Amino acid sequence: MVQRNKFFVLLICLWVSVAAEAAGPEYALPDLEKLALDSSRSMMAAREQLAAARYAVRSAGAFPNPEIEYLAGTARSRAAGGSSGDARSATLTQPIDLPWVRSSRIGAAEAGVQASEAGLRAFEADLLANVRLRYFEVLRRNAEVRNAREDLGLVEGVRSRIALRVETGEAPRFELIKADAEMLNAQKSVQAAGFRAEQARSHLRQSIGSGLPAEYSLRGTLREVPDLPQLEVVRQSLAEASPTLARAKAEVSRAEQQLELERRQRWPSLAVKGGYDDDPDMRTSRFGVVVSVPLWDRRSGPISEASAQLARLRHELAAQEFSLEQQLAVAYQQYEIAQAQVTALESGIVRQAENALRIAEAAYRFGERGFLEVLDAQRVFRAARAELITARFELAAAWVEIERLRATPGGKNP
Repeated sequence: MVQRNKFFVLLICLWVSVAAEAAGPEYALPDLEKLALDSSRSMMAAREQLAAARYAVRSAGAFPNPEIEYLAGTARSRAAGGSSGDARSATLTQPIDLPWVRSSRIGAAEAGVQASEAGLRAFEADLLANVRLRYFEVLRRNAEVRNAREDLGLVEGVRSRIALRVETGEAPRFELIKADAEMLNAQKSVQAAGFRAEQARSHLRQSIGSGLPAEYSLRGTLREVPDLPQLEVVRQSLAEASPTLARAKAEVSRAEQQLELERRQRWPSLAVKGGYDDDPDMRTSRFGVVVSVPLWDRRSGPISEASAQLARLRHELAAQEFSLEQQLAVAYQQYEIAQAQVTALESGIVRQAENALRIAEAAYRFGERGFLEVLDAQRVFRAARAELITARFELAAAWVEIERLRATPGGKNP
């Protein structure tokens, strides 16, 4: 039974080692960021949206096409002795693009380009934030796998000593049963940690796209979280750096141009018209101007709609400014809390728990302490290490959120 358990543990450790530390190309965080920006289909779609907005400016600046009308038929005179024969008529109409309408139309399209550019930056920031979070998630799960394997080794060491004492009659069989139960729990933890690590790897590849191979490894640790500038420094630069605010401002500008365009379209439109008629008796030439009279449709509906849209976007801009400032403050608070937890755990709690475990194991070997005290010390040590991993991940997650709000460019070493 004991040999089978050891063989089962060996298989689990081998599988976890392969799953958590798969062979393949090694990537650091800047490599993953660049790969995501280059190969992500979602990023490509966002760039095409920006290209479409730029083409919209070309469409807004296009002049209206002329209209040519040509008619041909037969003319028959009803009067005695009148002429009969072929009749032709041609007309050319050229709408005039009024400068004040044209400028507003182009201004609305250019504001749409600015909104699309800011939207692309916002999408890039969200994509990089997702990749960074998934990257740290993989590092977290890999650390949990390593700790689970170390915990399993500790439990196996204690169990082997208990088995030897039980065989010599120095300890009751109850302790061996308890040790076997602890070892089974440790084996289950190793297996669960391996599954979570593999799932995190899949999530990271899903965030980046097919450019990331199925088998890869990561370079870096949870300790490598960059420092951040002071909150006030980031807050002062946020109004200019935030793509979310830039997009909201561009949308307001486009709505203003659209409102002005709707107002100017109430003015009469003009077109130059010329033509000729070729009858059997005479040839007639004509030239004139066509004016649309805004008598019934004063465009009150489109103007009111554009005005309401402008008011809505201004309210949304104010809400975005307030929300962004609050999100930044909360993210900095989370960063400081996680940093304090990491410092407390690294400087004292984990070290003291490890020392307590060593003392309990030494006392157990000399018969001064019971097996249950060793198990309690092991649980405290495992819990402290797990809290340290969680705190480091929360610190990294807070850094990722702050960098997302700052819209830090990707493909660079943070």
